[in-house]
Amino acid sequence: MVVGTNPDGIFVFKNVKSASYTLSVNSLGYKPMVGKFKQNDAVPRIVMDPIILNGETNSLKEVVINGTPSITYKTDTVEYRASDYIVRENATVDELLKKMEGMEVGNDGSVIHQGAALTKAKINGKTYLGGDVATAIQNLPAEIVDKIQVVDDYGDQAARTGVKDGDPEKVLNIVTRADKSVGNTANITGGAGNDDRYEGSVFATRLNGNQSIGINARLNNTVNGVANSGSNGGNNGGGGGRGGNNGGGNNGGGNSSGGSGGTTNSGNGSFSFRDQLNKKIRVNANYRYSFNNVNSLNSSVSQRPVAILLPDGTQETSTLFATSNSEGDNDNKTHNFNFEMEYDIDSNNYLRFSPTINYTSALTSRQATNFQTGAVYQNQTSANSGRNTTPNIEGVLFYQHLFANKRRNISMQLNLNISNQESEQDRYQNTIEFEGATEVVKTQLLTHRLVERDNLRNTYRASLTYVEPINTNSQVELNGQINYNAYDNTTITSDINSNGTFNPIDSLSNIYDYSFMQSRIALNYRYGVSNASKFKFSLGVTGVPALLSGTKVSLGTTTRRSSFNLIPIARFQYLWSRQHSVQLNYSGNATEPSFDQIQPVRDVSNPQSPVVGNPDLKVTFNHSINGTYNNYLANSKINYSVNLNAAFIDNSVVRNTVQIIQDGVTAYETRFVNMSGVYRIGGNYSISKQLSDRKYNLSLSGSVNHNRNVAMNRDVAYTSAIWNMNNRFGPRSWPKSI
Repeated sequence: MVVGTNPDGIFVFKNVKSASYTLSVNSLGYKPMVGKFKQNDAVPRIVMDPIILNGETNSLKEVVINGTPSITYKTDTVEYRASDYIVRENATVDELLKKMEGMEVGNDGSVIHQGAALTKAKINGKTYLGGDVATAIQNLPAEIVDKIQVVDDYGDQAARTGVKDGDPEKVLNIVTRADKSVGNTANITGGAGNDDRYEGSVFATRLNGNQSIGINARLNNTVNGVANSGSNGGNNGGGGGRGGNNGGGNNGGGNSSGGSGGTTNSGNGSFSFRDQLNKKIRVNANYRYSFNNVNSLNSSVSQRPVAILLPDGTQETSTLFATSNSEGDNDNKTHNFNFEMEYDIDSNNYLRFSPTINYTSALTSRQATNFQTGAVYQNQTSANSGRNTTPNIEGVLFYQHLFANKRRNISMQLNLNISNQESEQDRYQNTIEFEGATEVVKTQLLTHRLVERDNLRNTYRASLTYVEPINTNSQVELNGQINYNAYDNTTITSDINSNGTFNPIDSLSNIYDYSFMQSRIALNYRYGVSNASKFKFSLGVTGVPALLSGTKVSLGTTTRRSSFNLIPIARFQYLWSRQHSVQLNYSGNATEPSFDQIQPVRDVSNPQSPVVGNPDLKVTFNHSINGTYNNYLANSKINYSVNLNAAFIDNSVVRNTVQIIQDGVTAYETRFVNMSGVYRIGGNYSISKQLSDRKYNLSLSGSVNHNRNVAMNRDVAYTSAIWNMNNRFGPRSWPKSI
């Protein structure tokens, strides 16, 4: 029998059969009471004494309610909440990325997000250890991560002004947790093997609020393995002849054996420092050094059929045997240093200065021999060595002023880039042809030359941007810029005499200087500035006047050419929610022909491959369209995305190689023509489903690409079409890491 209270709050039990009974009392917040009672059954109405219940509290397990979904799609940013992806203790960031929808992480540390490669790594929006993605994700601990962001980065100027220009760079940004802002991390690895193989790496980083210090170094020595065989034996072969007539041979084919690859000794080291010196000044510095030394040994034996021209004009087929050996060494070194200082002058004025210094050097040497018998008896000996240095200095100065209306702002950016590439190449080749299998020399050709190149490039750029708000959700953007590029190129080819003296060869030298100045005036209307706006779009147009002028000193010619192009701009985005969006972008880009491509005179600095420019070449115009659709179903833990892209190129500059005969010698002359019909169409998709609290993941992704190219050879135009399709299904499980 179960009863509750009457209107007066009294429990009344009617029609009780016996005076002996068991009474159970339960009430929320009190301990249950169960008691046995025996009353006088002669009394028709029994009033019990009050029953007092003791209070009781029960603590429930903690339940965290977080209204933020795991994946959020913002303008130009895809954001993942790291705490939703549980990884093992002491895991690194790459293991965290592998559990995130749409991410593909390679063993080498490369990361692909929804079909696009991530090219730079940042921590809290700042470049870390030179921006190397693999270094960051393979060493930083996953426990410090609050958010993972994939950002379409249009540059620092666009980040401050919101005015986008050009194509974005895909950047991985790691946002750290506030409670993990202080700590030290270090990793040391090493390995050794046979044949002097070894590798080792050291990584250390310190995070202390706004300050971060990072050091990374890697060293390894590997054996390249067996080199490609068969390629050296047939490529250097000449022709054979009988009765004084010249013969010709075909390059390629044959059988070969033997071969050895060589060794590669490489390493790199980097240092990164970031700090907020005071309330107004922040600095970020990165230095990176790398070297790569490759020693190669190659040996091959080949045979191939060749056609021999007989005195009567007929041909017969013979066999050419060749034994080739070569040894080479390439030593490359690179230094890179960049520094950034940000200065918040006051609440309305901001200044950033960023210098960058790069220096690369390369030393190369190669010695080779090629002995031929059969169709022709010929020995070839060559020795080439080279030196190349390229210092590069760049500086960027950016200033922005905010008016009383914070969205109204004006900014200025100045860029300077100076690059000077210097190289020397010592080329020695001795070719001896014998009378049949005898040691009697039929012909000998000995060349020993020095080629010196000096290519200087100075680039100057000034940009001014003004943003005027129309209302709370729209604004007009005006941008003007001037780009000036100056080039000074010198190539001197000299014969090296037996006594070591040099004789310059004018016909094989090339000296020219030119400049290219381009102005850009862009007017853009942007709607959807407010974060609450679901529909966002930008429409605009850019006018691009340009002037190309220069002098080819070695040929005594002068060129001056001007042009004007209009480039439309269009961007659209619709956000159903923070997890559901679609975006469509269009951009255009005009590219002028290079200075060499429009020279109307023949350049014979390479007698076997002369070059003739075409002054009637038109500007190449590239139309680019890309669209993205993303949807994350938070309750079902399903994410799917589709990316489509297309590029249509008008008036591509195409090389036309034509065979010519000059003074009885065959040469292949390069000419330039405009051709249309080049396009690229492609797309990729990604579908991910998380199961069992993200212990399991089902991933299906793929891509389809179609490329159409045009080309011309010997005045005959032809096209090529390539289809590329792939699909991948990747189930993953981490049952033990939870």
